[in-house]
Amino acid sequence: MNGNIRVGNLFGIPFYVSPSWFLVLALVTWDYGGGLAAQFPGLSRGIPLLLGLVTALLLFASVVAHELGHSFVALRQGIDVKSIALFLFGGLASLEKESDTPAGAFWVAIAGPLVSLFIFGIATLVGATAHLTGPVGSIVGLLAYVNLTLGLFNLIPGLPLDGGNILKAIVWKITGNPYKGVTFASRVGQAFGWLAIVSGALPFFLSGNLGNINFWNVLIGTFLLQNAGRSAQFARVQEQFVGLTAADAIIPNGPVVSDQLSLRDFADQLILRRDNWRKYLVVNAEGILVGAIAVDALQNIPSEQWTTTLVGEVAQSIEASKTLDAEQPLLDVVKLIEETQGSTWPVIQNNGVLVGLLEKASILNLIQRQAQAAPA
Repeated sequence: MNGNIRVGNLFGIPFYVSPSWFLVLALVTWDYGGGLAAQFPGLSRGIPLLLGLVTALLLFASVVAHELGHSFVALRQGIDVKSIALFLFGGLASLEKESDTPAGAFWVAIAGPLVSLFIFGIATLVGATAHLTGPVGSIVGLLAYVNLTLGLFNLIPGLPLDGGNILKAIVWKITGNPYKGVTFASRVGQAFGWLAIVSGALPFFLSGNLGNINFWNVLIGTFLLQNAGRSAQFARVQEQFVGLTAADAIIPNGPVVSDQLSLRDFADQLILRRDNWRKYLVVNAEGILVGAIAVDALQNIPSEQWTTTLVGEVAQSIEASKTLDAEQPLLDVVKLIEETQGSTWPVIQNNGVLVGLLEKASILNLIQRQAQAAPA
């Protein structure tokens, strides 16, 4: 999965970590362990590093809990969670699809920050009521602080942050168009990205001292800027598929033959057509798809039998899972093609009648025609 390492399952959800996570784990362990050693010089040798490691793991557990918040709400809505991954900038729950309603999208988005704020509240309450001191009190205090920061930072109303998805859901509810919500929230995310970059770089321009640059702000700003831009671009692409079905993207004059055609006539048609198709869909007299015949199949049958052998007798059946419903939304078709890596798909009606053949190139051609026909 994009170079990530699978380390197991969480409540049935595949769990991955990026190689960069180990670097961050080591840095947090070393930095906070050193801080504990300086703050509590009485600690035995090696204990500060051990406590630093425990602290780092607790902080990453907080990120995992944040992502599980998103995941559990999505699962309650019948949305499959493909994976949870930890990486340099935090974590990501990869969902099978978006929520079907703006209300559903709102609750999936806000669940993560609510979990973080809940952990903040629990850690703060434990620290205050138990009167924790020493290294343990310091760790609990840091845990509370990090979760507060994680919750509030993610509520910034710009994609790709949770606050951006909340804003997207609100705009979707107001306009009735989810893609307008994505576009608006992406622009806000880009604005926050530029703000972070400027705030990080401005001290350098004012002082001329390179050491005054806040590289962390610049890094976060760049992350927001790039991912918000990708979200907006993806929304524009998705919007082009609205209202289109599999039937709209079939190939004109596709490779279709009758099951009552003899192999001799089939071979003659191949010579006349002069196309490059190596497989043809086979239909009966009612136009119902009965299978497919490969051109190479002719080589397995003696040519003297071609006149008396029908195409339908040689055709191979096609599994229902290898076909598309004519009314299936084209965006769902694209996702299916990406998942299965299929190149060509027969498109049929509910009664089995063949509508035509769909392939990747025909989808691209349809989208290009749609874009050209759209008013400027």
